[in-house]
Amino acid sequence: MNTENKVSGAPEDGFTAMIEAKTSQIPSSAYLAAALASMATSAMFKASGRDHAALFVGQWAAPFLLLGVYNKMVKQHGSDADSQQSAPRAPNVKTATAAI
Repeated sequence: MNTENKVSGAPEDGFTAMIEAKTSQIPSSAYLAAALASMATSAMFKASGRDHAALFVGQWAAPFLLLGVYNKMVKQHGSDADSQQSAPRAPNVKTATAAI
């Protein structure tokens, strides 16, 4: 796998490429579900009077959503982008449009 950074030309860290290979297999909806679950759990803690636990668990939502965004970016532009660019593309087909 070519791990050269497209912007600076510097080689990408092998550890980062390994993490991207594993996390790109996780669907982005899993991160959204984790964020929603942390918000629901936080609400339950708050309703039961456990304010500190509610704050602790409620703050997990933002990192889960950020991980989901990172996951989506890795799938589109990460170290696997080289394989996506070298894959054959469908021909560019122009569609006819009616002039009004």
